[in-house]
Amino acid sequence: MAIDPTLVIAAVAVVLLIGVAIWYGRKRRSDQLSYRFGPEYERTLEETGDRRKAEANLAEREKRVRALSIRPLEAKERDRYNALWRKVQADFVDDPSGAISQADSLLGEVMTARGYPVSDFDQAAEDLSVDHALVVQHYRAGHEVAVQHEHGKADTEALRRAMIHYRELFGELVEETPADESRQERKESVQ
Repeated sequence: MAIDPTLVIAAVAVVLLIGVAIWYGRKRRSDQLSYRFGPEYERTLEETGDRRKAEANLAEREKRVRALSIRPLEAKERDRYNALWRKVQADFVDDPSGAISQADSLLGEVMTARGYPVSDFDQAAEDLSVDHALVVQHYRAGHEVAVQHEHGKADTEALRRAMIHYRELFGELVEETPADESRQERKESVQ
């Protein structure tokens, strides 16, 4: 019995179409994650050394954070935290070391108020990266200087840079952001 060449061509075409669809689906997912996580996508890719592992890590973060009760701050809370931040910045002039500790503590308080777990720095940074991908790098950089300072390896200029990094994250966490609005829209559409 001879095999019909038309069937062979059709089978090859189907296999090729399936392959292209799989490739396109993966590329689309990669592009979406890269767009959503920005520099954090590249950092995670570099850290894992494998695109699939990095993307699985990022997808797991999204899933974990979706299960949290993240919320924007109320106006009174924002005002209170902004006043505390102004005090921390003013304290930096006379006590840079103490101000860094205060800033780190205040960021933890704001993150807790928003619903982010903060018991582990790496986990907190990963959780923040889901909705605050563009500023989580500031959190990492500021924290790195704070750790160096604890070991006596950061001068006043490094502490100043840490405050700038912390201010970037603080500003985004305290103000209502598009990420907060889209999170609220997703919650409302589920209810």
